[in-house]
Amino acid sequence: MVRKKTSTEIDAKGFMAEFMRLKRGSVTRRHFLSVTGLGMAALVIGGSSRTSVATSEGSPLGKKVSLATWPNYHDPKTFEDFTARYGVEVDVSIIGSNEGTLLALERGRVWDIIIPTQYAIAPYVKRDMLEPLELRRLPNFDLAAHADRFLKPGVRAGAIFAVPKNAGTTGIAYNSRQLKPVETWRDFFDVAMTKATGRTIVHDYQLTAIGGALVALGHDFNSLDPTELQHAEDLLMRVRPHLLAVDSDYQPAMRTGEAWMTMCWSNDASQMHRDVPEIAYAIATDGGEIWTDYYAIPAKAHNKPGAHALINHLLDPEIAAREHIVHGGTVTDSRVRALLPEEILADEIIYPDEAKLTPLEFGLAVAMTDPTRAEIMNRFRAARG
Repeated sequence: MVRKKTSTEIDAKGFMAEFMRLKRGSVTRRHFLSVTGLGMAALVIGGSSRTSVATSEGSPLGKKVSLATWPNYHDPKTFEDFTARYGVEVDVSIIGSNEGTLLALERGRVWDIIIPTQYAIAPYVKRDMLEPLELRRLPNFDLAAHADRFLKPGVRAGAIFAVPKNAGTTGIAYNSRQLKPVETWRDFFDVAMTKATGRTIVHDYQLTAIGGALVALGHDFNSLDPTELQHAEDLLMRVRPHLLAVDSDYQPAMRTGEAWMTMCWSNDASQMHRDVPEIAYAIATDGGEIWTDYYAIPAKAHNKPGAHALINHLLDPEIAAREHIVHGGTVTDSRVRALLPEEILADEIIYPDEAKLTPLEFGLAVAMTDPTRAEIMNRFRAARG
């Protein structure tokens, strides 16, 4: 594949430097578009000229758009509205991990849209597996509505390969009627082997499963140290016979009470606590993960016009606000946040105190793609529960 590049070959660092100059008013919009090679992108910067028009330059949108996304991550009505409006069916596949999605694409699986976490974008681009986004087809994307820390991971080699969806944390959900507060990863594994034996779920996702075990032992979430990884595997193997499941789709079991405790993403925790108040959520005080997810289009997508159209639909602030109310992610778009009810913004699961985020780490691409960690996770999955 020949990757599309901007005319000036500006790198990610240069792109963000120019963007920050634009935000400070040091350069004009024309200068920014010129030096970044985005002059034809029709970026919406500092304005609100969003549109619901999904077509671009007469490109047909096709009959179907396929989307690989995380469990419980969308309001189904959003896709129903898109289909009713544009006559394009949305085919949704549920994924459980970034490394699983990467492997599926490498083996030939085709989706039109994927939702990678920030650390997964670089490996995709390095392998020429993502399409640079055509921003003229995303008029609902407002570059200035996102902080640079959210924009930067999606910018590679001077092109935008991914735009932010939302952010969140990875912590511990537990049934407060059955268990006392579980506030650390050490507590999580101890309780899983005692009070919550047979009632605990661990992510089917090596970054968080191994990362949680590493943190419980006092190590870094992203550690690649062979000795530390061996200790993490020993802990995972000790807990394995006590688990109800190794699964990234844990909401059903938590809601029915079959599970009492699980590794949990904050958006899932918000949904469960809203409907089942006894399900509490803790950001572990000993560490863990903070993350941002993105919309991206694989290079081998069958329907790239339709993919741009659906992403544009999802980026409409009013639609995105309704999505966030349903799925509970942390908003990265300032326009969307302005539309959310005060009770949502006051939800400490979605918008925790900054001090609680201090011990957390962003996942790293080297941890996601590390073969030793992959082998550990395969042995953990295969071990008998």
